[in-house]
Amino acid sequence: MTESGKVLYVIVCAAGPAGDVGELVTLAQDDGWTVQIVATPNALDFIDVPALEKRTGRPVRSRYRKPSDPKPPRADAIIVAPATYNTINKFAQGIADTYALGLLAEAPGLGIPVVILPFVNSALAARKPFRHSIDSLRGEGIAVLLGAEQFEPHPPNAGGDQIDTFPWDLALNALHQ
Repeated sequence: MTESGKVLYVIVCAAGPAGDVGELVTLAQDDGWTVQIVATPNALDFIDVPALEKRTGRPVRSRYRKPSDPKPPRADAIIVAPATYNTINKFAQGIADTYALGLLAEAPGLGIPVVILPFVNSALAARKPFRHSIDSLRGEGIAVLLGAEQFEPHPPNAGGDQIDTFPWDLALNALHQ
């Protein structure tokens, strides 16, 4: 899945680890991927856009392109990391009210593999709507890396303690499975 020239979209959401998404970019590039960063609108405040554009050689996208803008390459795979409660629930419901969610809404129908690495607290993860969303996405063949032997939710108000240990490599490794 990581042949030369493969394009990986990394959708980054507004969560604590987002500022370190460059770690995932480096891992993916070392694995032979061309990386396209797509940020949710709120994630733009969490990331260093110029540094990511320099690292990837591509513009960070957060909105639909204008008709006169060049088309970005089609994704061969998508990683959503860190994925928020909001983005996961909207994706599961088919809501496409941002560019990032529009890409995600189409991906399963296009056969594009999607890996989701959530960053949510245990209070949110315990909610029935969230659990339903996880089950729904998994039912569509989407890899959601949450739960035993993957990545556990952090306690409420303790997310800041988990930022430095966010397992970016889990998401990339899931593409190999």
